Amino acid sequence: MKQHFEDFIEDLKKTHGDNLRSVILYGSAATGEFKPFESNYNLLVALERITPEDLRNSHSAVREWVRLGHPVPTYFTVDELIDSGDVFPIELHFMERARKVLYGEDVLAHVEISDENLRHQLEYELRSNLLRLRKRYIEVSTDGERLGDLMGASIASFAADFRAMLLLRGAEPPVSKREILRETASAVGIEGGSFEKVLAIRENEAKQKMDVIAANELFAEYLEDIESVIAAVNVLE
Repeated sequence: MKQHFEDFIEDLKKTHGDNLRSVILYGSAATGEFKPFESNYNLLVALERITPEDLRNSHSAVREWVRLGHPVPTYFTVDELIDSGDVFPIELHFMERARKVLYGEDVLAHVEISDENLRHQLEYELRSNLLRLRKRYIEVSTDGERLGDLMGASIASFAADFRAMLLLRGAEPPVSKREILRETASAVGIEGGSFEKVLAIRENEAKQKMDVIAANELFAEYLEDIESVIAAVNVLE
């Protein structure tokens, strides 16, 4: 990916000139946990200012980046990042602990992350992900393979939320999803075996072609474990 990053950064420099302050890679690709065809190369682009013209001018560079199969970068101004420590504590904690500066200054180093709203955002994210999971389950509940796919796709979002829960409890969360899931189960006081099984589906350690009975049994266990974590978050100070 080095050449892809260098080409994209050159395009951004030509597009934004002195307005470009930083390009930061964050997420699994920055921690060595990247999985081809599953993970994304998440980029933060920090500009001094952002106007509609700045965004229009970035169209060509971003279009080529997306054509290569990558998601559209997240655009912030430097001032917005500094002022967002109390609004996006989960996302900024994640970026702060899993990032590589590809160009310019480390603008995230200037962000003071407030944990005052962390529990509320965490509970909101957990319950939103749970509602989406239930809704999608209705569509795929009679198809074992599709249900396995649904669970495997959902575990990354829940692992990110669980990571924030460990932060809220005062622990330094691990980087790998597997360790996050294990520490979460231990902290909540559940066995958490469903998390391991669903992660194995995501990582292709278990075949996704599950029969519908086995898939539904695993889903019921998975849902119960998720609800236990949410209950534990609900009573955290």
